Amino acid sequence: MTDEDLKALEKAVKKAKRIASERASELHDLVEDRLPAAYEEIPATAQATYEACLAWAEATAKLKAAEATA
Repeated sequence: MTDEDLKALEKAVKKAKRIASERASELHDLVEDRLPAAYEEIPATAQATYEACLAWAEATAKLKAAEATA
């Protein structure tokens, strides 16, 4: 794996982390500011947060595997 490939993976991890943080913030805002009135939004917001965190975890694992073989 080239240095460029590793840098691309690092960039993907940073992007995935940013997106996961944004989704977590949306979930937090829902809980803090809009419940109980917006209770119907919980499943979709929670699912989006879960998927974003999963994408970050997968990107991180991919980067660590690449770094271990480099």
